Amino acid sequence: MLTVIVDYESGNLHSAQKAFERMAAETGAGEVLVSARAEDVARAERIVLPGDGAFPACRRALAAVPGMIEALEEAVVARGRPFLGICVGMQMLATRGLEYEEVPGLGWIGGDVERIAPADGGLKVPHMGWNDLVIDRAHPVLAGIDSGQHAYFVHSYHFRLHDPAHLVAHVDYGGPVTAIIGRDNILGTQFHPEKSQAMGLQLIAGFLRWRP
Repeated sequence: MLTVIVDYESGNLHSAQKAFERMAAETGAGEVLVSARAEDVARAERIVLPGDGAFPACRRALAAVPGMIEALEEAVVARGRPFLGICVGMQMLATRGLEYEEVPGLGWIGGDVERIAPADGGLKVPHMGWNDLVIDRAHPVLAGIDSGQHAYFVHSYHFRLHDPAHLVAHVDYGGPVTAIIGRDNILGTQFHPEKSQAMGLQLIAGFLRWRP
């Protein structure tokens, strides 16, 4: 079994690679490969799309990798391979991002990526640090993870879903902030599981076991 972490020079790849390799070893999930090759994505059983930085820069960097968008579409949308987007990797699933300018997303899960606007003016943006998850609906990847467990966030924009049925979990930051989204074989986390200690490692293990 092969899990590919997509390298398009816009993710915290070292931490993610180490976390996925550790949990792949513990769960018997096979090889973890960091790759910028569309051919590797095409043969992967599972795909992880990380992302750090601004939506427009990440979206353009992903599109600049030869054949990568097409390989992702074929593997994830057409063939139903399990997919996990992390941080901006999750945000790019949206219809569009509104960070600095309007930029089309991949459009796999309907929604807009908008700036966080806490109702409490004392809360600073970016939303940075630990926050408590509120699980909105059960998901196989979250088996054993409960509301109240902590996740590590660093972001100024969040995913406003068009369909609330795609919300898996949120956090409160002067109002609800989307934390996990999902449909079918696609899952995304706004937080960084590789930085979220025991809970994050448990989520990664759940993803590596997942057979949607």
